[in-house]
Amino acid sequence: MSLDRYVTLGRSGLRVSPFCLGAMTFGEDWGWGSSVAEAEAILGRYVERGGNFIDTANAYTKGHSEKIIGDYIKKEDMRRDQLVIATKFFANLYPSDPNGGGASRKSLMEACDQSLRRLQTDYIDLYWMHLWDRFTPIDETMRALDDLVQSGKVRYIGFSDTPAWKVTQAQITASFRGWSPLVAFSN
Repeated sequence: MSLDRYVTLGRSGLRVSPFCLGAMTFGEDWGWGSSVAEAEAILGRYVERGGNFIDTANAYTKGHSEKIIGDYIKKEDMRRDQLVIATKFFANLYPSDPNGGGASRKSLMEACDQSLRRLQTDYIDLYWMHLWDRFTPIDETMRALDDLVQSGKVRYIGFSDTPAWKVTQAQITASFRGWSPLVAFSN
């Protein structure tokens, strides 16, 4: 498969490789996975072949996956804009904190700032809600995501592992309120 025959992502004009490099196992923090050197070799080969779309999450290897990607970009002195970095929020990295995860405004704003620090960048291309948060009103989540887009910290938003009726509710809410729409969905 050619990685440099780019396609548009969902309902956006963002051009991405047809194969997204998933970084869930970058780091050995779970007792298995790729070492930093192995992850860097994978990233290097992917970029060398024309790949530009990398997916990670705050939960992957307790945030280490994001750090490996950020360190690699800095180490290789890459232009940040040549990559499309997607990451996800939802996981609670602080189990004793009741607001440490989920899709509330408080938790997702903090999760975004932490991901930006680990990735060593000032923006995320695609910010996914990793799972549906049944405790947080969709208006709160969508407003917070729109605020992140308006601030420039996030370019596009998407949902993962969310029921179709909830995705529809989110899109309708965003449309009625003039907020940023979801451009991508994953299950």
